[in-house]
Amino acid sequence: MARPKPLSGFPEWLPAERILENHIVETLQRTFELHGFASVNTRAVEPISLLAKDGEIDKEIYAVSRLHGEGTADAKNPLGLHFDLTVPFARYVVENAGKLAFPFKRYQIQPVWRGERPQEGRFREFYQADIDVVGDGELPAHFEAELPLVMAEVFRKLSEIGVPPIRIQVNNRKLLEGFSRGIGLSDVQPVLRALDKIDKIGPDAVGRLLAETAGADAEQQRLCLALAQIEGDDVSFADEVRALGVSHPMLDEGLEALTALIATAQQRAPGVVVAQLKIARGLDYYTGTVYETLLQGHEDLGSVCSGGRYDSLASEGDRTYPGVGVSLGISRLLTRLVNHNLVTVSRSVPTAVLVAVADEGQRGLADAIASTLRSRGIPTDVSPSAAKFGKQIRFADRRGIPFVWFAEDADSHQVKDIRSGEQVAADPGSWTPPEADLKPLITAAG
Repeated sequence: MARPKPLSGFPEWLPAERILENHIVETLQRTFELHGFASVNTRAVEPISLLAKDGEIDKEIYAVSRLHGEGTADAKNPLGLHFDLTVPFARYVVENAGKLAFPFKRYQIQPVWRGERPQEGRFREFYQADIDVVGDGELPAHFEAELPLVMAEVFRKLSEIGVPPIRIQVNNRKLLEGFSRGIGLSDVQPVLRALDKIDKIGPDAVGRLLAETAGADAEQQRLCLALAQIEGDDVSFADEVRALGVSHPMLDEGLEALTALIATAQQRAPGVVVAQLKIARGLDYYTGTVYETLLQGHEDLGSVCSGGRYDSLASEGDRTYPGVGVSLGISRLLTRLVNHNLVTVSRSVPTAVLVAVADEGQRGLADAIASTLRSRGIPTDVSPSAAKFGKQIRFADRRGIPFVWFAEDADSHQVKDIRSGEQVAADPGSWTPPEADLKPLITAAG
């Protein structure tokens, strides 16, 4: 068989990297549940008409069809793989509204698919972790402050294993829209899309884009770019906005909401959440607060955690379900940790003990020892062959397994720490490895 060529954009992690990924997922689950979020899971496919109705994502959707289908059903209702978890969750809420208690807090950790050009941190298939709060008809604004603070707690815990600190940048789409209308630009979407690209193409190019797509004159361009430069981790940023001399009711509403969020964050996680008025987010379904999160010292990676408020994405007739959500790109975060050697995993397997086999006639004894250790919560494997003990020890060493168990008979046992060479008598019914060796140890590199 010829060696298959890898498919770019579809990551497949090595065992030690999967241990790190699982640790991140477990930290997310534990933190989300501590804050009252319930787990849900949604299907991988949605009608393309649903996926493509908001934002500039339609060109990146993977279509799904049967190779030998009749064609007519697929043609009438073409399906696509979901590119995020917010759109399918909104559909899930509408379909299950009668069974949910609102406000409904959910978390969801699943793969998503996006047909974009692969590069570091950007994949065609990747794992994402979302938290959302959805209301029935209304949703209190305090949830817009709660969600980024939950993610800040996640990263505080992950910093214990070497994940860099974060900076959560926040803005409000109402502030941006009100500002645009206040300076005479009534076609708001081109303004938002232009400002959202300022880090990629620079202020001069954004100014030209504002002129081309939004019809902005020189003064309007100047004001938009001046707004985009405003940032701050305390409420004083609002004074800089007012100093620009623009007025509009929607601007006032957005500025008030953003100021309240920053005030809350300043109390609970000072310095982590920052007002950054160039942030707009590309998806059109956002209507209020928006978030982007950067790893400090690794800003070139782009946002690892983003989201915002949406008021009309989930609706049925006259009934609407406003929500606010944040998505963390697990695969994007993991690739930076792995490719830049920021984190070390002590072993590539969960196994803490390898039971040696003196000869094949004693394999039953070795299996019984392993069963006893496993029953006590100690991850244990049995040597695959009755090779010389030196070879069995090397087998354990290559995998990072710290202990090898030897048994002459049912009553004579010894366990060896192959790192130090210390070997002691042991009883499988009572011996326990040190807590640090029970699971693979994940620490900051270097």
